[in-house]
Amino acid sequence: MVFLAALMWGGMSVDLAALEIKAAVLRIDPPRLAPISRFEKFPEDNGFAGAQLADEDNGTTGTFLGHTYETTTVAVPPEEADAALDAILADGIRFIILMADDADLARLADRAAQDGAVVFNAQAEGVALRDNECRANVLHVAPSRAMRADAVAQFALWKRWPRWFLIHGSNPEDQALADAYRRAAKKFGGRIAEEREFEDTGGSRRTDTGHVLVQRQLPVFTQDADDHEVVIAADESDVFAPYLPFHLWTPRPVMGAAGLRPVTIHGAHEAWGATQFQRRFEELTGRYIREEDYQVWLSLRVLGEAVIRTSSNDPQTILDYAISDEFELAAFKGVPVTFRPWNGQLRQPILLYDGRITVSVSPQDGFLHQVSPLDTLGLDKPESSCTAFN
Repeated sequence: MVFLAALMWGGMSVDLAALEIKAAVLRIDPPRLAPISRFEKFPEDNGFAGAQLADEDNGTTGTFLGHTYETTTVAVPPEEADAALDAILADGIRFIILMADDADLARLADRAAQDGAVVFNAQAEGVALRDNECRANVLHVAPSRAMRADAVAQFALWKRWPRWFLIHGSNPEDQALADAYRRAAKKFGGRIAEEREFEDTGGSRRTDTGHVLVQRQLPVFTQDADDHEVVIAADESDVFAPYLPFHLWTPRPVMGAAGLRPVTIHGAHEAWGATQFQRRFEELTGRYIREEDYQVWLSLRVLGEAVIRTSSNDPQTILDYAISDEFELAAFKGVPVTFRPWNGQLRQPILLYDGRITVSVSPQDGFLHQVSPLDTLGLDKPESSCTAFN
């Protein structure tokens, strides 16, 4: 009763009508290379653990309001994704958290829209999905490549390292990330002094003598680069970047896919009340949190917060509230997170992580914006051609 009185005293409308909120996490698991390090083994509950914690968190408040939360988790290979989504929709579920690549997300979101379902994107980072290929039923909780690149660029320029040596992989995802860094350089006044492509030849990344070969190859590969202050690695395929920091011909700090990395969360993050969040996750799972876990957790917390505030489980009502000026959510990032109403992207700070600690957090001081400093990361309203939310 004290809790309910406090909510009403705070001006929040409370409707005690019972609500059942059914959601699903659909994870598309393509074939994967073995991780470059055994410390990075893919956990079976990747993402799903975040859903379990979110259901507990949503239930804490929901119990007082007569709300119940039930989240189904499904993992399938790409060829079974469409059938899995159809089964989820057939069960009457209209809130779907997708862990999928860009192409799968776009196709599955269109199918979900036919049944009036809202999709939370917890993984795909393609800039086009927030631009000319946006969907009106998709809320992007995962940051875009542009947001990550802008976070790195801001720190590099705050450090007065304006000249970059950009090394990118040869796969399409690597090329897309390289494009994001080129855009960030232009946006913030950095200069790419030189670019080089590291070709993925399809060889093993985990051999007992791998470090010997890399130790000989990478210094030669990076030799005689134009003058630069920092190396930016664009390697989403995780082929070469982890080896860069100590194998450059000219010693320089490495940022991007190795060295100082832009992440949404990591296991050592303790600021802004995150310690208790980390402890609860570790007690639940017996492991440290991964970005996918956090992004799924955050997706379901967005849903829970919107349900509480609207006293509704109607998908369109939830979507409209989430992108409204009234929505905000604490996310252990120091500031409330909100959605950009022009493309459905979640505004959130990006942590810069070196493998042990949070070195910095972007947006950096001095990067100003007329609405929110968070809008200096990723596509700002004038930069996005998304019209789906108009």
